[in-house]
Parts: sequence; structure tokens; C-alpha cells
Amino acid sequence: MSGPLRPRTDRGRVLLVLALAVAVTVFTATVPLLRGFFDLRVYYGTVHTWAHHGGRIYDYRVPGTSYGFTYPPFAALAMLPLALLDRTSAIVASLLVNLAALAVVLRVLAGPDWRRHGWYRWSLCLCLLALFEPLRDTFSFGQVNLALLALVLGDCLLLATGRDRLAGAGIGLAAAVKLTPALFIGLLLLSGRRRAAGLATAVAAVASALAAWADPGASRVYWTEALWDTGRVGRLAYVSNQSLQGVLARLGEPSRPLWATAVLLTLCVWAWRARRAVTAGDWTAAFALTGAAACLVSPITWVHHLVWLLPSFAVLVRAGRPRIASALYAVLCTSVVWLWYDDASGIGGLLGSNTYTWITLGLLLGLPTGQSRAPLRPLARNASATAPAPSPESPTTTAVPDQSGSSCADEVAAATGAADAGDDLARSPSSEPTGSTRPAAAKPQSSSWRASSYTVSPPPS
Repeated sequence: MSGPLRPRTDRGRVLLVLALAVAVTVFTATVPLLRGFFDLRVYYGTVHTWAHHGGRIYDYRVPGTSYGFTYPPFAALAMLPLALLDRTSAIVASLLVNLAALAVVLRVLAGPDWRRHGWYRWSLCLCLLALFEPLRDTFSFGQVNLALLALVLGDCLLLATGRDRLAGAGIGLAAAVKLTPALFIGLLLLSGRRRAAGLATAVAAVASALAAWADPGASRVYWTEALWDTGRVGRLAYVSNQSLQGVLARLGEPSRPLWATAVLLTLCVWAWRARRAVTAGDWTAAFALTGAAACLVSPITWVHHLVWLLPSFAVLVRAGRPRIASALYAVLCTSVVWLWYDDASGIGGLLGSNTYTWITLGLLLGLPTGQSRAPLRPLARNASATAPAPSPESPTTTAVPDQSGSSCADEVAAATGAADAGDDLARSPSSEPTGSTRPAAAKPQSSSWRASSYTVSPPPS
């Protein structure tokens, strides 16, 4: 099928990519709420105060707010290089790290045949990825979740390819920076990969011990006080919190036993489905299910944390369900949950303000499993179509490409509407995020005014 959305010439492809890049740039610069690298301000201010002024990690607050550092002490230790940078260099470094992490994520999900898609499909894929709200918020906040996803998927690649001698190290590092990835250690145990689980646990323990050696007081404060104080992170009922706890809080049900029951049921479903995926050798689906479950059971899952859902879209397309993937992906580009920023009451509020939670829950319940990846043979179909008829003496075996082996360029591209069929681009996500019309709020997930500039200057070098 030809047409303006699928140009036949290289010149037409270049023009289309440039037009999409300009449109995406204008969209991201004017329509969504830009987060002003708020989370990077937290990291930057914490590290500078700790390294240059002898301040305590968990005492720092971004000026004018009540928000401070919420990660384990090793995260601050890993971010110490920020102490050597000015604020502009810190922003550039954050962007470069996130771009590198995104490249790793796409490379791992794409599989061995990633080169065959060429610059055109990858360019379309990147343009559409830029519309994904969790991803654009990750860049705009200066967040670390994409880097953690890259570390975890590195272990997924090692396990899937049988090179599992170092499998678990990435998960361990990620869990030392932030607790959410620790659920992947549970996946390793569930799959019987005790060596990898032991390595992940050992890496996390050594990293935590190193942080305790560097600042014993910070470790004591974190593990005994800061970890249990969810108020340091933000309000549970805030609409950006797309976890099970967020749903219950918006319903006015703060009961811990009820939340614990919901978490237990979710983990049971995750364990059952992830084990089936591992048994079938489908590590991508197992890791995707674990990422979805982690988002659900975490007390607070801000919208930008949902980058952990990216592997799920790859799995959906690999399993031959690109339309479902495209529809769900489009919803996650719309910022639709912000329509209920002021009032999440009633049936409409229950359904709308928790839209991303329902998508995550649906992925946990319905994500296809058992699609083990095999190397794709892109020429097999053409060869079989033109092969001569087999003779009785030498029967011909028709090569049937394994659908599950489609590389992630197809998976992500199709999931975002950039699959081979040009008409998929016509179903692009809504370009009217409602968050841009919201008034200023106390947490930068819904407001850009606090994050518009640094309110603290770095100390002189």
C-alpha cells in the first residue's frame, strides 16, 4: 500500500521523518507540562549539599518544596559525579544517560536482527516513542528509571541467550539504587535461577554496605525512618500515582490491610504467569510481567515510572497483537488521567483517573506468554514462495518464521503505530495532554512552575 504515509523514495522518507521530528519537537515543547528537571534538582542539590557542605542526605529539601531524596543511600553514592558539574552540565549528562539507556533498552528488545529495519523504521519508532508520556516525563524530570530498566533488561538478554554467568548483576545494581527492581530477584528465584538470584542479592548487599561505609548515618536514617515515610515522596491520592495504593487512596480507602490484600493477590497472579513464561523460555514476557507487577504493588508509582511497561508492548506485537498494543500505547500518550486532577470521584473518576493502572493490570492479566524468541529469518518466506516444487527424491521443507522471533524494532514500532503498514501511523496518539491546562500544584508531576528553574545555585568549585 502506497500513499503519503508510506513514501516510496528515500527523499520522501527523509521528508516524512523530518516533518514528524518537527511536529514532535513542537508538541513536546509547547503542549505537555515540562517538568524542569525537578527530580534532577533533588539529586543535584542532595549530592552538592552532602559532598561540599557536609549536609545529610535525607535532610535536604528542594527550596520552596517539601521534597527531598527518597532513594537508598547507594543511589546518592552513585550520583556523586554530579558534585563535579554545574547545573547545565548536569542536565546535559542526564539527557545523555537517558538516551544511552533508551538505546540499550531498544537494542535488547530488538534482538539480533535489529539492523535489518534500517534508519527509516527506527526514525519513525523514535519519533513515536517521544510521545509516550512516561518516557517524555522521564527525560523532562531527569529521572533514573530508564537507566534501571536498561540494567535489568541486560540480565534478561543474558538469561535468554544462555550467557548467564553474570546474570543478576544488573538487577542487583538496580535494586541498590531503587527498591522496585528487587522484585526481579523474586523472578530469578521463581524460575529456579538461584545462582543469578544470589549474585543479584550479593551485588545489592555489597553496594548497600559500601554506602553504609561511606555514610553510616544516612544508611541508618534511610532504613529506619525515610523508607517508611511515604509522605516524603508525595500524596498517595495524587492522580499521578498509578499504583494499586493510588487507586485505593483516591477511593478514600487508606486501609493498609486492604492494600496488603490487593498486593498479595497481584503477586500471586504475577508468580503464576511469570512462571509459565519462564517455563516456556519466554524471558522477555517474564520480565515484562515483573515490570508491570512492580508498578502495581509499589506504594507510589508516578506516571514516569511506567517506562517499565515498554517491554510489554514489545511482547504484544511479537505475539501478533499490534492493534491492541497500538491502542494501549496511544492512551499512554494522552495524559488522560490529568482530566481528573481536581476531582476523581464517581464512576467516571474511578475509571478515568486510574486509566494507566487499569492498563497495567490488564497487561499483567492478559500479556501473551510462551512466545520464546528464535532468530528471525526474514528471507524465509520469499524463498519458500519462489522455490521450485519439491521432488519425491528431495522434498523441500518450507521455512516458517517464528512470529515470536520478530525483533523489537518491529515490536516497538508496531506498538507505537510505526509498523510496516503505513496506515498504522494514522492511528497516532492524541496530541492534547490535559495536564498542560492544569493549575499549579504542590508536586511537579502536575505543575511546571516549581521546576522552571533551579532555585539553588551550586556551591562554587
